[in-house]
Amino acid sequence: MTTPAAEASGPIRLRPISLIPLGLGIGLWLVPVPEGLTSPAWHLFALFSAAISSVVVGAFPLLHSALLAGGAAVLTGTLPPAKAFAGFSNGSVLLVITAFLVAKSVVKSGLGRRISLRAVSLFGRSTLGLAYSIFVTDALIAPAFPSNTARSGVLYPVVLSIAESTGSTPSDPARRRTGGFLMFCGMASLAVSSALWLTATSANPIGASIADKLGVQIDFGGWLLASCVPALAAIALLPLFLYWIFPPETKATPDAPAAARRELAAMGRLARDEWIVAIAFALMVAGWVVGPKIKLDGTAVAFLGLGLLLVTRVLTLDDLAGEGSTLVTFLWLALLFAMSAQLNELGFMGYVGERLAHQLAGLSWLAALLALTVLYVVMHYVFVSQSAQVLALFGVFADVGIRSGIPAPLIVFTLLFASSYFSTITPQGGTQNIIFVGSGYLTQKELYRLGALTTAFCLVVFLALGTPWLLLVTR
Repeated sequence: MTTPAAEASGPIRLRPISLIPLGLGIGLWLVPVPEGLTSPAWHLFALFSAAISSVVVGAFPLLHSALLAGGAAVLTGTLPPAKAFAGFSNGSVLLVITAFLVAKSVVKSGLGRRISLRAVSLFGRSTLGLAYSIFVTDALIAPAFPSNTARSGVLYPVVLSIAESTGSTPSDPARRRTGGFLMFCGMASLAVSSALWLTATSANPIGASIADKLGVQIDFGGWLLASCVPALAAIALLPLFLYWIFPPETKATPDAPAAARRELAAMGRLARDEWIVAIAFALMVAGWVVGPKIKLDGTAVAFLGLGLLLVTRVLTLDDLAGEGSTLVTFLWLALLFAMSAQLNELGFMGYVGERLAHQLAGLSWLAALLALTVLYVVMHYVFVSQSAQVLALFGVFADVGIRSGIPAPLIVFTLLFASSYFSTITPQGGTQNIIFVGSGYLTQKELYRLGALTTAFCLVVFLALGTPWLLLVTR
């Protein structure tokens, strides 16, 4: 079984299945442009659909599909070069890539190993215990991070070190699955913890400001009261669910805590490089936490941290030169991010969302709630940003829901919570995912399968538990 890195670098053979995305793209391109849309919007949708479907059916890796779609968008005149390649200067994309490079210092310095050994000493009697430690840690730090992308840069090095401490590596098929399980736990944790706190992701305040125009006022305490039951239930149940659908090879590790304590004792005190990495990370975390209040750019903070690590030679240019997988991630993420943003800017997302939502006229409010939520979640397949979907569709869907008779607080919170937990539906469904995807522990097929199942599980939890709870607390 190949890793994403291997998938991107291995030989590509044209197979009959490759005709599926090609036929889809050409077919959509040739269909007359629907009334209410421009030709660029429709043709860009055709190219984007072909790119995503080629990954879903296994025709091409994500990099190949993104390069082909991006090149075709410019050469056909669908997008001007400045729009098609805008993702290469996007702050969120650059923040993810910089986080990749900074994370390497945590491993190289030995600080990651020290942290992972501490986690193993406390929770390491089982892999499931380690998974819960990831979820709990993320949930506790989430309210201080208005960017879940920045939070992923803090969480990933710890998860990577824990995975490596179990003996799991991406290149070893016999041990890869344990690391893959822990990596996906990191992705899923970021999704549900973002739904728990108003300040856990930038999409939440954006949605709250739109909700205010619909007559629903949301503050920090009101959000937490509304989210606590479904979000905490998801945090409690998701590690078990993932353990069931993607069981790691290593399960019981009864001797691991004692062994970890012995190794910690042997490591002694923090070394020079560990101190520097710890200080750099503390400064970066502080910058990300207070940045929005004092207008510090999160990407600039990450650049400064990386610069500090290079100046002190904790990281060297040779270390960065060996990060080929980071370049691969940068290329496909930047292209797909720009294409998704342009679909929104050209009006395609709003067009589709409005027409889908209006088809629900005449349904009972409970049926309308279910249909709207499912449609809203499924549509994230064509978004590479949670905030972009909130801006494009949240207001439209919430307004139609209210006009369908759904209590306004219920539809508003239901869709806002979905705007967090649907981020795992695809590898590119949230920029915070990308650093975990780039670890190489999970194949693209596994990522799409686990993403669909995890999102469906969260959808059921948030609807089944969240609906009655919201009706109770938002009267």
